[in-house]
Amino acid sequence: MSMNSTDTRNDYSCEPKDKVPSNNEPVHHDGPTGMDPGGVIESNLETVVENFDAMNLKEDLLRGIYAYGFEKPSAIQQRAIIPCVERHDVIAQAQSGTGKTATFSISILQQIDTNVRECQALILAPTRELAQQIQKVVIALGDFMNVMCHACIGGTNVRDDMRKLESGVHVVVGTPGRGFDMINRRALKTNSIKIFVLDEADEMLSRGFKEQIHDVFKTLTSDVQIILLSATMPPDVLEVSTLFMRQPVRILVKREELTLDGIKQFYVNVEKESWKLDTLVDLYDTLSITQAVIFCNTRRKVDMLTEEMHSRDFTVSAMHGDMDQKERDLIMRQFRTGSSRVLITTDLLARGIDVQQVSLVINYDLPSNRENYIHRIGRGGRFGRKGVAINFVTTDDQRALHDIETFYNTSIAEMPMNVADLI
Repeated sequence: MSMNSTDTRNDYSCEPKDKVPSNNEPVHHDGPTGMDPGGVIESNLETVVENFDAMNLKEDLLRGIYAYGFEKPSAIQQRAIIPCVERHDVIAQAQSGTGKTATFSISILQQIDTNVRECQALILAPTRELAQQIQKVVIALGDFMNVMCHACIGGTNVRDDMRKLESGVHVVVGTPGRGFDMINRRALKTNSIKIFVLDEADEMLSRGFKEQIHDVFKTLTSDVQIILLSATMPPDVLEVSTLFMRQPVRILVKREELTLDGIKQFYVNVEKESWKLDTLVDLYDTLSITQAVIFCNTRRKVDMLTEEMHSRDFTVSAMHGDMDQKERDLIMRQFRTGSSRVLITTDLLARGIDVQQVSLVINYDLPSNRENYIHRIGRGGRFGRKGVAINFVTTDDQRALHDIETFYNTSIAEMPMNVADLI
């Protein structure tokens, strides 16, 4: 579907906000504020604010920021919060894990009026989990502001959603399908929405949500502020930015802090899922000479694998989001002190495990989202220093492995017999 659709259901329609080129070509921005042909955004704003106190934020919002545990803004927060608060359209290109969610959450909380029980900000994200995660961040940061934030996601009761929206909320975060459905049913009224955020825009538009996002756009008022966040800038994202955004401020946080240099990456061809366990058992002696983290894609798999290893008398510990904080803290303490040497966990905790002595990471399952690969094994993903990563690859995983190699411009070799010597 072309973003240049001639459907003009309201005044806003889908025409570009700044100007419509006569030949229907996308708007091109010249000079230093433009984009290079490789789709890398050059930043056209260099203002850097190095602490939250200097951002002139509401007192209750600042309290929420510090209570959440933030001390100093990340690179993207230092550059993007102010232009967002000043109501510029903003495109921020930054990898996952750089503090994007808090960037737009803080900007929204600064701008909304909590005395008005109407939806003033709409955030769309590609997955239910991400939408729920964003909702938690908005609620936590807005803890002292009595902010009402609701997540509209598929797989939940439509009537409950409608009731919640009709009772009045300040911020809605959702997946495109359910979000548009709520607008269509008149449960989500768009006339007071002044901020529209598209998170993980590259993934959103590649997943085929384009039409729904387009439909949502058309229901918004013409002066809505648009904030677009994306790890990469494929043509679909550039198209949205030229057709819908008014002279956006572009902010690029480089990928430098996320690098795979110094990490030796290997794969083991396990063919079938059921062969992974024996492969892990064979590798156990290699694991326990160092400290290893083993990643599985689900909590259930973590529990299952932990039980299997225990039943074979191998010492491993496990950690995932279903455990209470006390238990998680204890396991982390044991792992940090070295009394436990092999930790099985999920992606949920990939970014939170700050253990310097880990030099081996095993992807028992390849990450379902390739961006998580770097958080699991990359030096920017906390593990620092040199190390080894071993990926268990079934026949079905071949393509995903190739995807990871292409995405990170890296090569993953078959694991050699002497892998222990490399750790």
